[in-house]
Amino acid sequence: MKLTKIYEKAPAKINLLLDVLRKREDGFHEVEMIMTMVDLADRLEMEELPRDQIVLSSQVGFIPLDEKNLAFQAAKLIKERYGVKRGVYIHLDKQIPVAAGLAGGSSDAAATLRGLNRLWNLELSTDELEVLGAELGSDVPFCIRGGTALARGRGEKLESISPPPQCWVILAKPPINVSTADVYGKFRVNELKKHPSIPDMLDALSRQSFSGMCDCLGNVLESVTLNRYPEVRQIKDCMVKAGADGVLMSGSGPTVFGLVSKEIKVARVYNALRGFCKEVYVVRMLT
Repeated sequence: MKLTKIYEKAPAKINLLLDVLRKREDGFHEVEMIMTMVDLADRLEMEELPRDQIVLSSQVGFIPLDEKNLAFQAAKLIKERYGVKRGVYIHLDKQIPVAAGLAGGSSDAAATLRGLNRLWNLELSTDELEVLGAELGSDVPFCIRGGTALARGRGEKLESISPPPQCWVILAKPPINVSTADVYGKFRVNELKKHPSIPDMLDALSRQSFSGMCDCLGNVLESVTLNRYPEVRQIKDCMVKAGADGVLMSGSGPTVFGLVSKEIKVARVYNALRGFCKEVYVVRMLT
């Protein structure tokens, strides 16, 4: 039976660990990251159009709906690469905050590639979709694969690993946008005093140790973002004082997440944040 409408979920990701090893000759940074997905997601609906055109819509008015949008770029790339002469209408129900360090745009692009692969019966493997996604952005291959992964290179070399132990995740985004390129541009790897430990985090995850995972959280980009944006530091301090078990900035920021093992603590952390931060979400790990 021919599919005429496809639905895809595009979950947000958080970095349990983000390390930068060096700046590469191609201008990108060599990174090592441990990423996992949380249950805060955009939703995409894709429907074939009778005319050969890409049309993108959304319920929010502050995102581009043309070639500046990664979902649009993903549709154009897969269409051109595989010679698809059909059109598609994509509706993007946006729930993940924009420019937040949660890979919302990358996850939308990944969901678009997965959905159009099904809609147009292209029969591409996950590996083929990941290679395609790497042309759109460093986080897109991970968002195609999902789960929990160790990422190397500029983020596109992936190895699936043990998922984190189930817990509550409280996400807080201050009312500012942070440019990833700007943060990486100001980051100086030679000024780092300490790198977070990938082996220790992998060991904690393999043992399903919640306390071990919290002890190993680390993001070297905090050295840039926390100094430039006091609002991010304020959120991090607030989460720690309210009793979150592990607290870290995700990606280049500005979103900060707190990990909480006991439900009784969730309301305390949430209420402490709501006093000065409007965008606060309580979600679970997608394990």
